[in-house]
Amino acid sequence: MVVGAFPMAKLLYLGIRQVSKPLANRIKEAARRSEFFKTYICLPPAQLYHWVEMRTKMRIMGFRGTVIKPLNEEAAAELGAELLGEATIFIVGGGCLVLEYWRHQAQQRHKEEEQRAAWNALRDEVGHLALALEALQAQVQAVPPQGALEELRTELQEVRAQLCNPGRSASQAVSASKK
Repeated sequence: MVVGAFPMAKLLYLGIRQVSKPLANRIKEAARRSEFFKTYICLPPAQLYHWVEMRTKMRIMGFRGTVIKPLNEEAAAELGAELLGEATIFIVGGGCLVLEYWRHQAQQRHKEEEQRAAWNALRDEVGHLALALEALQAQVQAVPPQGALEELRTELQEVRAQLCNPGRSASQAVSASKK
């Protein structure tokens, strides 16, 4: 099931990513056009990203305590729009993963409930079979022993013989019926 579902999940993820790209592009365009969006939504994350990136690069190269100049407004707006677009795609993909996880958990719970119900049904069936077995054992114990059964059979043959031949004695009838 997992092997067959994996390509489908991957295809679904790629489809959602393709659908989210136009959404991200629209957000980028809105960020470039709107002053409010540009000033309060795009510029602060872009400046922070630039500062962290440059600080990391400077430390790797061995420069410590170097003052990092902020990006100009045009470059920061462009970088902020790109970051916002990528964040949108990332959030949509993460949402898909969370939804898939929840769906998988619901399937697991449903499967466990079915197994629990089957287990309870089997346990009930075993209980009923145990009661039936006890009843059959009680019936078997109530049946007369085999020796008594043979005696009854012999008496039955004697009675039949007497009824068939009223003139003969019972012992002659039994010996004739055994032959």
